[in-house]
Amino acid sequence: MRKMILAGLFCVSATAAFAADAPHFGVAADPARVKAWDISILPDGSNLPAGKGSVKEGLEVFTAKCQMCHGVEGKGQPSDRLTGGIGSLTTPQPIKTVASYWPYATTLFDYIRRAMPVNKPRTLNDHEVYSLVAYILSIDGIVKKDAVLDAKSLPKIKMPNRDGFIDRSGITH
Repeated sequence: MRKMILAGLFCVSATAAFAADAPHFGVAADPARVKAWDISILPDGSNLPAGKGSVKEGLEVFTAKCQMCHGVEGKGQPSDRLTGGIGSLTTPQPIKTVASYWPYATTLFDYIRRAMPVNKPRTLNDHEVYSLVAYILSIDGIVKKDAVLDAKSLPKIKMPNRDGFIDRSGITH
């Protein structure tokens, strides 16, 4: 018993000594800076910002900032194809696009806001992102050509492959 107590005291002393000698790099994270980077949008639309955007405005933004990489109407070249491919996932040559593969429209908002344009990520404002999502989804008829999307309407969109995914509980959505 005495050996166990001594061993325990030694571990506590060694840990305290190590912690005292450990390097002290960095500073505590500034809460405002953490909040600025906490931009994840959940499938149910949690954390979507205020604002809205129309298909018409999205076409303008797409033409100016996206078409050079994703081609006319998001058909690809030189970068990934964004549109088409609905119903192709069970074929020998599936076409994985936003319309054919992604289960949630909110994920598209999250990705565009976080990563696009590829040469200047996080430079699009929320209005531009809502507009781009509206335009991209309109190409494949997921939303109407006169759609205006916002934090209330975006999570309600049912993507064509919504039921093609299984969550951690084993439930197909």
